[in-house]
Amino acid sequence: MRITRPFAALAAMATAGAVLAGCSSDAGNQAEDAADDGAAAVATDASFEAGTTMADLNEAGAITIGTKYDQPGFGLLNPTTKAPEGFDVEMGKLIAGKLGIPEDKITWTETVSANRESFIQNGQVDLVIATYTINDKRKEVVDFAGPYYEAGQDIMVAKGNPLGIEGPDDLAGKNVCSVEGSTPAENIRTNYPEATLTLFDVYSKCADALTNGQVDAVTTDNVILTGLVAGNKEGFELVGNPFTEEPYGIGLAKGDQPFRDFVNDTLEESFDDGSWADAWDATAGAISGQEAPEPPTIDRY
Repeated sequence: MRITRPFAALAAMATAGAVLAGCSSDAGNQAEDAADDGAAAVATDASFEAGTTMADLNEAGAITIGTKYDQPGFGLLNPTTKAPEGFDVEMGKLIAGKLGIPEDKITWTETVSANRESFIQNGQVDLVIATYTINDKRKEVVDFAGPYYEAGQDIMVAKGNPLGIEGPDDLAGKNVCSVEGSTPAENIRTNYPEATLTLFDVYSKCADALTNGQVDAVTTDNVILTGLVAGNKEGFELVGNPFTEEPYGIGLAKGDQPFRDFVNDTLEESFDDGSWADAWDATAGAISGQEAPEPPTIDRY
């Protein structure tokens, strides 16, 4: 069994901009709603083949999951409880519950875009559920279950869109912010090189940079930007023109096929029994105002 280790929440969120503050109370209500919906029911009769990751985690009665701490609706740190809340978090609770592990035995570790693979490879986490796009480069070093959601890269601008940015071609000559190690950043670097790319470790810093005029736009997945806009409706708006497909997967150790199959089975069951949609409605859906979409098709590659 990989040894899971509790890590203190990183200090970045303690100094994150006010853009996230407006979402924190909503996130807390969403977490309560998700719990009320029974999205994190704990299996009392879970049993697994000896020697599997599932059996080891079940016996330990604990799991460590990496997620984002700065993304309203998906993974946002609650300043009161010091725990993350959102759709990704609820997916983690669903999986833990199927392992017979209650919510209070989940150790949440902040994973930013740049360290997700290394945290999995080093055994610092058992799973990463962190708006984590499945792609071939990442599959060289980690495995993925899912996808459990499909997003698309979009652009956030200042309210009123004073520079008239309607899509990625309009980013030429503009200063655009994204996060180091993310697929949106790589897409801009590779396919839109005439844009000036400013990179931070978390998206809250990009939001702050847009507020203070340091950058002209922020680009990442549309659902992440929707959460940031919800936190500052007077300051930001979404261009609303997605230009990529971003299938979100759950990262785990390379070659652990039984664990990957278990997570995929759990996701498919949540699609069928409504717990996936309930989790969406209580978190990302509550922030965005969007009803739960049709679940994606699991890729059992």
